[in-house]
Amino acid sequence: MDFKLAALKLTVAQLKEAIPHHSPASSFTLGNGGVLFQRAWLQGLLVSNDINNATNSPPRFLLDDGTGIVELVSINNQFSQANWQNGMYVMVVGTYVDRSDKHELPLIRIHKLVDLSAFPDREAMWYLEVIEAYRMFYVPFIEE
Repeated sequence: MDFKLAALKLTVAQLKEAIPHHSPASSFTLGNGGVLFQRAWLQGLLVSNDINNATNSPPRFLLDDGTGIVELVSINNQFSQANWQNGMYVMVVGTYVDRSDKHELPLIRIHKLVDLSAFPDREAMWYLEVIEAYRMFYVPFIEE
Protein backbone atom coordinates (compact mmCIF):
# COMPACT_ATOMS: atom_id res chain seq x y z
CA MET A 1 0.00 0.00 0.00
CA ASP A 2 1.41 3.35 -1.07
CA PHE A 3 0.23 5.83 1.57
CA LYS A 4 1.57 8.74 -0.49
CA LEU A 5 -1.50 8.25 -2.69
CA ALA A 6 -4.51 10.01 -1.18
CA ALA A 7 -7.85 8.36 -0.63
CA LEU A 8 -9.93 10.00 -3.37
CA LYS A 9 -13.38 11.38 -2.61
CA LEU A 10 -15.49 9.50 -5.13
CA THR A 11 -18.99 8.40 -5.97
CA VAL A 12 -19.73 4.77 -6.77
CA ALA A 13 -20.34 5.77 -10.40
CA GLN A 14 -16.80 7.20 -10.62
CA LEU A 15 -15.39 4.11 -8.90
CA LYS A 16 -16.97 1.86 -11.53
CA GLU A 17 -15.06 3.77 -14.25
CA ALA A 18 -11.65 3.20 -12.64
CA ILE A 19 -9.10 1.43 -14.84
CA PRO A 20 -6.37 -0.92 -13.56
CA HIS A 21 -2.95 0.74 -13.61
CA HIS A 22 0.29 -0.86 -12.48
CA SER A 23 2.95 1.27 -10.83
CA PRO A 24 6.33 0.43 -9.31
CA ALA A 25 5.21 1.80 -5.93
CA SER A 26 2.69 -0.98 -5.38
CA SER A 27 1.48 -4.17 -6.91
CA PHE A 28 -1.93 -2.76 -7.80
CA THR A 29 -3.08 0.79 -8.30
CA LEU A 30 -6.05 2.21 -10.20
CA GLY A 31 -6.17 5.13 -12.57
CA ASN A 32 -9.31 7.27 -12.74
CA GLY A 33 -8.82 9.85 -15.49
CA GLY A 34 -5.08 9.70 -14.91
CA VAL A 35 -5.30 10.23 -11.14
CA LEU A 36 -3.74 7.32 -9.31
CA PHE A 37 -5.35 5.93 -6.20
CA GLN A 38 -5.58 2.77 -4.17
CA ARG A 39 -8.02 3.89 -1.50
CA ALA A 40 -11.44 5.45 -1.98
CA TRP A 41 -13.45 7.67 0.34
CA LEU A 42 -17.21 7.26 -0.05
CA GLN A 43 -20.32 8.25 1.87
CA GLY A 44 -23.82 6.84 1.66
CA LEU A 45 -26.57 4.81 3.27
CA LEU A 46 -26.07 1.29 4.56
CA VAL A 47 -28.69 -0.76 2.72
CA SER A 48 -27.62 -4.21 3.89
CA ASN A 49 -25.40 -5.75 6.52
CA ASP A 50 -24.74 -9.30 7.60
CA ILE A 51 -23.07 -8.40 10.86
CA ASN A 52 -25.11 -11.04 12.68
CA ASN A 53 -24.23 -13.81 10.25
CA ALA A 54 -24.01 -17.36 11.55
CA THR A 55 -20.39 -17.80 10.51
CA ASN A 56 -17.53 -16.05 12.26
CA SER A 57 -16.42 -14.30 9.07
CA PRO A 58 -15.76 -10.54 8.98
CA PRO A 59 -18.86 -8.38 8.44
CA ARG A 60 -20.02 -7.34 4.96
CA PHE A 61 -22.14 -4.32 4.10
CA LEU A 62 -23.77 -2.77 1.04
CA LEU A 63 -23.56 1.03 0.70
CA ASP A 64 -25.75 3.11 -1.63
CA ASP A 65 -24.51 6.63 -2.37
CA GLY A 66 -27.26 7.54 -4.85
CA THR A 67 -25.08 6.81 -7.90
CA GLY A 68 -24.69 3.08 -7.28
CA ILE A 69 -24.07 0.35 -4.74
CA VAL A 70 -20.72 -0.84 -3.44
CA GLU A 71 -19.89 -3.87 -1.32
CA LEU A 72 -17.91 -3.20 1.84
CA VAL A 73 -15.89 -5.93 3.53
CA SER A 74 -14.15 -5.63 6.87
CA ILE A 75 -10.57 -6.88 6.78
CA ASN A 76 -11.04 -8.16 10.33
CA ASN A 77 -13.81 -8.23 12.90
CA GLN A 78 -13.19 -4.72 14.27
CA PHE A 79 -16.46 -3.38 12.80
CA SER A 80 -18.62 -6.22 14.10
CA GLN A 81 -18.81 -4.72 17.60
CA ALA A 82 -20.66 -1.55 16.60
CA ASN A 83 -24.42 -1.42 16.15
CA TRP A 84 -24.52 -0.95 12.36
CA GLN A 85 -28.10 -0.63 11.11
CA ASN A 86 -29.61 -0.36 7.66
CA GLY A 87 -30.42 3.27 6.85
CA MET A 88 -27.40 4.73 8.68
CA TYR A 89 -25.51 7.42 6.76
CA VAL A 90 -21.83 6.46 6.95
CA MET A 91 -18.41 7.48 5.71
CA VAL A 92 -16.08 4.72 4.57
CA VAL A 93 -12.42 4.81 3.56
CA GLY A 94 -10.79 1.69 2.24
CA THR A 95 -8.83 -0.12 -0.42
CA TYR A 96 -10.55 -0.47 -3.77
CA VAL A 97 -10.41 -4.03 -5.08
CA ASP A 98 -10.76 -4.48 -8.82
CA ARG A 99 -13.01 -7.38 -9.74
CA SER A 100 -12.47 -9.19 -13.00
CA ASP A 101 -16.23 -9.66 -13.47
CA LYS A 102 -17.55 -6.14 -14.12
CA HIS A 103 -21.12 -7.35 -13.42
CA GLU A 104 -20.20 -7.74 -9.75
CA LEU A 105 -20.53 -4.81 -7.37
CA PRO A 106 -17.38 -2.74 -6.74
CA LEU A 107 -15.61 -3.87 -3.57
CA ILE A 108 -13.97 -1.80 -0.80
CA ARG A 109 -11.91 -3.34 2.01
CA ILE A 110 -12.80 -1.12 4.96
CA HIS A 111 -10.05 0.74 6.80
CA LYS A 112 -12.36 3.27 8.45
CA LEU A 113 -16.13 3.28 8.92
CA VAL A 114 -17.85 6.16 10.71
CA ASP A 115 -21.54 6.70 11.45
CA LEU A 116 -22.52 10.22 10.31
CA SER A 117 -26.26 9.79 10.94
CA ALA A 118 -26.21 12.39 13.74
CA PHE A 119 -25.20 15.02 11.16
CA PRO A 120 -28.06 15.16 8.63
CA ASP A 121 -26.41 17.88 6.54
CA ARG A 122 -23.45 15.63 5.73
CA GLU A 123 -25.25 13.92 2.85
CA ALA A 124 -26.00 17.17 1.01
CA MET A 125 -22.48 18.47 1.66
CA TRP A 126 -20.84 15.26 0.44
CA TYR A 127 -21.77 15.79 -3.20
CA LEU A 128 -20.37 19.33 -3.03
CA GLU A 129 -17.14 17.99 -1.51
CA VAL A 130 -16.76 15.44 -4.31
CA ILE A 131 -17.34 18.11 -6.97
CA GLU A 132 -14.90 20.50 -5.28
CA ALA A 133 -12.20 17.83 -4.98
CA TYR A 134 -12.69 16.87 -8.62
CA ARG A 135 -12.39 20.46 -9.85
CA MET A 136 -9.53 21.51 -7.57
CA PHE A 137 -7.34 18.42 -7.59
CA TYR A 138 -8.31 15.91 -10.26
CA VAL A 139 -9.11 18.11 -13.31
CA PRO A 140 -5.80 20.05 -13.22
CA PHE A 141 -3.92 16.74 -13.06
CA ILE A 142 -5.95 15.24 -15.91
CA GLU A 143 -5.43 18.30 -18.13
CA GLU A 144 -1.62 18.24 -17.77
